[in-house]
Amino acid sequence: MYEGLPPLRALIDRFRALPGIGEKTARRLAFAILEMDTEEVRRFAEALLQVKERIGFCTRCGNLADGELCSICRDPGRIEGILCVVERPGDLYFLENSGQYRGRYHVLHGVLSPLDGVGPEDLNLPGLEKRVRDEGISEVIVATNPNVEGDTTSLYISRMLDGTGVTVTRPARGLPLGSSLEFVDTGTITKALEGRERI
Repeated sequence: MYEGLPPLRALIDRFRALPGIGEKTARRLAFAILEMDTEEVRRFAEALLQVKERIGFCTRCGNLADGELCSICRDPGRIEGILCVVERPGDLYFLENSGQYRGRYHVLHGVLSPLDGVGPEDLNLPGLEKRVRDEGISEVIVATNPNVEGDTTSLYISRMLDGTGVTVTRPARGLPLGSSLEFVDTGTITKALEGRERI
């Protein structure tokens, strides 16, 4: 439909490449950009570049950071000795938003998925082992999404940490199977964390 307008088609395709964005939403976003004045589009493009250039990953936990350590790792008020393991920085944000967890986090940057070619070497598992060994961790809460890949990853972590003396738990199954933490309300997250179960 937009063959005569390659820049518009390219913009729609860029938006479609984002997770959760289909053709209709991508078109709406592209047309919204077209309706902005040129200066606003420049500010939008600059914000995208700034995010990509200035935000990286925390060297300790793997969370988003604008320096070597993220704000959570720099916070002296966090409860030491408990690590909550999540798949992605976005999952950390949703757990943090519940206000119920005050420990530290560890971001894997994915889950085990043999069908997709994702193995243990592709995840931030060596960093987790090192932190358990070096930081006096007593409990690891594996808060991966409640689906096959998340369950496989939690079992792998439990076996990996077997013999370390660390208690490995999983949030209670108040989280619907196959769901994603970003779509679960804070009340459900709170109950799941309170009722976590040993793996």
